[in-house]
Amino acid sequence: MLAKIADELPTGEGYLFEPKWDGFRALVFRSAEGVLIQSRDLKPLNRYFPELEKVLAEQLPRGCILDGEIVVVGTAGLDFDALQQRIHPAASRIGRLAKETPAAFVAFDLIAAGGKPIGELPQQERRARLERLLGQAKAPLYLTPVTADRAQAQDWLERFEGAGLDGVIAKPAKAPYQPGKRAMLKIKHARTADCVVAGFRWYKDTKEAVGSLLLGLYDDAGALQHVGITSSFTMDKRRQLLEELAPLRENALADHPWRDWAQASVGDADRMPGARSRWSGGKDLSWEPLRPERVCEVKYDHLQGRRFRHATTFLRWRDDKPPQDCRYDQLEVTSPFELAQVFQAA
Repeated sequence: MLAKIADELPTGEGYLFEPKWDGFRALVFRSAEGVLIQSRDLKPLNRYFPELEKVLAEQLPRGCILDGEIVVVGTAGLDFDALQQRIHPAASRIGRLAKETPAAFVAFDLIAAGGKPIGELPQQERRARLERLLGQAKAPLYLTPVTADRAQAQDWLERFEGAGLDGVIAKPAKAPYQPGKRAMLKIKHARTADCVVAGFRWYKDTKEAVGSLLLGLYDDAGALQHVGITSSFTMDKRRQLLEELAPLRENALADHPWRDWAQASVGDADRMPGARSRWSGGKDLSWEPLRPERVCEVKYDHLQGRRFRHATTFLRWRDDKPPQDCRYDQLEVTSPFELAQVFQAA
C-alpha cells in the first residue's frame, strides 16, 4: 500500500494515525525455511541486514508477512545517512556496519498470519492481530504506535520530528490492504526557504530543457553549501527556464563557489552537485553552473544533516532578495525528541 500527500490530517472518524518512519520500506516473509526481507520494488535485502534476519527469524512465527520500515537509530534519533551506508557491495563492510550501526524493523501492518492471507480484513482488525502477534516483541523489532485520536496525531506530527520521523500516516480504519494503490494519506511538514540558484541539470537526455535547479545556502563562514534541488516544473516551464537562465551561464564557472566540483565524476553526492555515487542508480548527475545571483523560494519538508531530505517544490522567484541573505539561520530549528518515547507510545 502506498500513500498520497495531504496538506493536513483528515477530519472526521474512521482513520487510524501512525508516525511516518524515515527509512527503507520493506516486507518481511517468515516461512518454514527462514526469513526473506524484501524492498518495495521486490529486491532482496537480507544480505544488507544480517542482524535483522537473525532477530526476525527468532521472534516471528512461521507463516506471517509483515509490512514495515527498516531504520537505523542514531544518537539524535533516526539516522537515514547511516541507513544508506548499509547498501554496500562488500560483505566485510556490511558485517562491520551491522555491529556499528545495527538496524531495527518497525512493523505497521500484517498481511498474512498462520500461513493464511488476511489482507482483505479491515485495517483495524489487521492492527489488532498485529498487536497480538508482536505483544512480546523485543528490540530491534518494534510495533509502530497508532491512535484514532486526531489531536494526538497532531501532537505526534509536531513533536516526533525532533526524533527524525517524517510526519504522520492516516489509514482508513475499515479499508483492506491494497498493494500498489495510494490508499493512505501522508501528512508531512511543509516549510519554505529562500535559496540561491547556483546551477541546473538537464532534463533527461535532452539539452533543450531544465531538469532541476541546484540550490544553495550560505553557512556562518560565508561559504555557499549545496543543499538540494527543486524540480517541480511543467515541460513548458522547463523550456522557459533554459531561456530565462541563459544570461547566468556566461562566465559562470570562473568564480563559482562550486568550481572544484564541476568536473567531479566520483565522490560524495551529498556534498558534490556533479558527483556520481552508488546511490545515483547510474544516472548522469553532471550539472551546468550558473552565476549565483538569483534567489527562489521553495517548499521543503525537513533537513537531513545540512541538506533538504527530499526534492523541494519551487514556489516563486525572489528577485527582491540578495543571494547573500539566503543563509541557514532562516531555517526552522526542530526541538530534539527522544526516540525511545516514540516507541513507548505504541
